[in-house]
Amino acid sequence: MKLDVLASDGNARRARLSLPHGLVETPAFMPVGTLGAVKGLSPVDLETAGASVMLSNLYHLSVRPGIEVIESLGGIHEFTGWRRPILTDSGGYQVFSLANLRHVGSEGVTFRNHLDGAELRLTPESVVESQERIGVDIAMALDECPPWPVSLEAATESLDRTHKWAIRSRQAWQEKDTTLFGIVQGSTFPDLRQRAAEELTQLDFGGYAIGGVSVGEPTRERRAVVEWTAPALPTGKPRYLMGVGTPMDIVHAVQHGIDLFDCVLPSRNARHGMLFTRKGLVRIKNARYRDDSRPVDEDCSCSVCQRVSRALLHHLVRSGELTGAVLATQHNVRFYLDFVAHLREAIASGTLTGFAASVAASYPDDSSFSESPATPGSTASKS
Repeated sequence: MKLDVLASDGNARRARLSLPHGLVETPAFMPVGTLGAVKGLSPVDLETAGASVMLSNLYHLSVRPGIEVIESLGGIHEFTGWRRPILTDSGGYQVFSLANLRHVGSEGVTFRNHLDGAELRLTPESVVESQERIGVDIAMALDECPPWPVSLEAATESLDRTHKWAIRSRQAWQEKDTTLFGIVQGSTFPDLRQRAAEELTQLDFGGYAIGGVSVGEPTRERRAVVEWTAPALPTGKPRYLMGVGTPMDIVHAVQHGIDLFDCVLPSRNARHGMLFTRKGLVRIKNARYRDDSRPVDEDCSCSVCQRVSRALLHHLVRSGELTGAVLATQHNVRFYLDFVAHLREAIASGTLTGFAASVAASYPDDSSFSESPATPGSTASKS
């Protein structure tokens, strides 16, 4: 993997990641295909929308269909039909979201999986090996994602465990085609975040992620974690903010030097009739759209906005028609991919401050439409 910084605007940077399955222009948004596909979208749909990298989840793929099956079918790219780069989360978020189905020990995590209760054991070594076996471009080290709120004592204990796992993950990494990222934890405690960043940097991972955010903490604290942590990460390696976000969360993080993002927000909110536009959120179920002939976003060039009216989407979503969710997802994913493309242009032209102000005007309270964090015990994925 190679990172080339092409332009900067303050701490924000426009860069290019060279990975085995293609180039990723950053800042980049990774659509979440937990099970190997974004719900409602084909690999061709993702390519057409402009996605350069997709995120999947190792825990879920290990449960079904299994690492052996994916490997026997030629690896994750052949299995999914997605030919561009793939990042897999390690399952660390499931340590949080499946709290009543797992046991965390010094060696790793033992789950009673959410499908049939069969035992699944994840260790730092097995997680790295599995991701290498299926041929992902970017692999995440096994970590423990603590809930919020959490005591300083519990957060420290969790961070100690995550650091020991990071050392073992780094030792297991073969450093061939798959790049391994370390994950900075530490909840909302500045000293812990600083310590974690320093310790991980010494291990010389291929890239670094900020994890353990967007798990219920207020927006102010979530953004403070980014402000503390991003400057402590190496400038020559990619930086990834996991599971975030809203348009303003992304702008804020980019302004502090973050390169990569993922979030279920565009696809999950689409299924609930919440559509992103350049002028703000459209709740398409509202009665006022029943006879609205305009496209969802008059400034959007996606195929949905070129062919489909708000009235039709209102009708389909209100009726529970599957096509409504698919069309809404197509639009939202395209919005996010266009959004980060505009961020790249703004950095390159030195106009990021003005772009950020326009986003803030369209989304003054973006916390009102963000997805709720998964309740421990749910099967949600928030890679």
